Amino acid sequence: MVNKFLVIAATAVTLVALVGCSASGPAENSAEPSAGTSLADVQKAGKLVVATEGTYRPFSFHEGGSGDITGYDIDVITAVADKLDLDVEFKETQFDGIFAGLEAGRFDVIANQISINPEREAVYDFSEPYTVSPGVLIVAEDNTDITSFATLSGHSSAQSLTSNWYKVAEDAGAVVQSVEGWAQAAELVRQGRVDATVNDKLTFLDYQKTEGDTGLKIVADTDEVSKNALVFRKGSSDLVAAVDKALDELRADGTLASISKKYFGEDVSQ
Repeated sequence: MVNKFLVIAATAVTLVALVGCSASGPAENSAEPSAGTSLADVQKAGKLVVATEGTYRPFSFHEGGSGDITGYDIDVITAVADKLDLDVEFKETQFDGIFAGLEAGRFDVIANQISINPEREAVYDFSEPYTVSPGVLIVAEDNTDITSFATLSGHSSAQSLTSNWYKVAEDAGAVVQSVEGWAQAAELVRQGRVDATVNDKLTFLDYQKTEGDTGLKIVADTDEVSKNALVFRKGSSDLVAAVDKALDELRADGTLASISKKYFGEDVSQ
C-alpha cells in the first residue's frame, strides 16, 4: 500500500505494515534477475503462478488459520486468471522474500497489495491499480475538536514510526505518539488516551467491517493516495497488457466492485 485504500500478518497490525511496507522501495530484491514472463509462457503452462503472503487479512489469508486461501487479492487475481482462461497456483511467501522470488523466476506475479512508486517502477512491471485508497484521519465518535487535518495541530496522534502516515500526522502539527501498529493506535483512540490516528482507509474499513461498532469515525482524507497493483518482472509487457485488459473488463462488468464490497463494504478498486 503508494506508500500501504494500499497488505502485508493476519491481524490489523499488519495492515499498517502493508501501508508501511508497500510504501518502501525495492530493497527486497537480492536475487539474480530472471527474464520477464510472456503471455505465451503462461498460456503454454496453462496457469499463473502467484506469490502472496497468505497471512495478510483481508487480502490474502486462511479463514480460521486453515482451509483454502482466500481474500481480496486472491479473488481479484483468480478473476483475472479466469478471464485469461488460466488456472492459478498460489505460492505463499513471506513478504521479505517475495520480490527476490519474483526476480528469481519462482513465480509469474505478486498479488499482495503492493503499492506503485517510482523506485519499484524502475525495477518491475506493474498492472494498472486494482486498489485505490487515501489516508484518513480517524478520531473517536464523540470527538468534536478535530474535524480536519487543519485542526489536528497540537493534538496527539498515534502512529507507527515505520508508516508513511507518521510524517502526514507530524506535518499536520500533531504530537505523535509511537505505536506498534493499527490495533494499538485504534485502541488508544477508543480509550481517549490519544486524540487521533492517521492510517490507510482500507485498514479502517476492514476493522469496521470486522468489529462492527468501533466507536471511531473518519473526519478527513489525505491528499496522498495509495495505488496498489499486480507486480511482474521487467520484460513482461504483453502479459501485463493482457492482465490490464482483464482488469478493465472486470471493472466494467462490476466484478471488482463486488469483490471490494465483499471485503470492505464499498468499492475500493478505483
